[in-house]
Amino acid sequence: MAIKKHGSANWSGTLKDGTGKVSTQTGVLKGQPYGFKTRFEGETGTNPEELIGAAHASCFAMALSGQLGQHDLEAEEITATSTVSLEKGDAGFSITKIHLDVTAKVPGANDDTFQTAAKAAKEGCPVSKVLAGAEITMDAKLVG
Repeated sequence: MAIKKHGSANWSGTLKDGTGKVSTQTGVLKGQPYGFKTRFEGETGTNPEELIGAAHASCFAMALSGQLGQHDLEAEEITATSTVSLEKGDAGFSITKIHLDVTAKVPGANDDTFQTAAKAAKEGCPVSKVLAGAEITMDAKLVG
């Protein structure tokens, strides 16, 4: 059984002066503005890279919870941030790197078990798999 989810976007105008709106199937994002200025100039709104980062961070946090569960551990809290790097090269713009910053409070966990679970989550997270063309690095910290 395949689970299918969708997002949609609408765009009007030129690349630099046009505007777009992005929405998700659930309506959590509905008509949120995006465009050249939100992507490259810091204007308010969203952009594809931050949406990829949010998807990656949320998927990873769930995957880490699952991996910890395989060690009979339950996280009190997992905080994940996925930083997506967009760089211009000879062939145009590409997402070249993605870095996960992770902190977790996991009662009873030792660092070796935590690092093993974090690595497995990074490699096994479905969003990590779809982003495999980019270098994905990670700093994971187990906190008190």
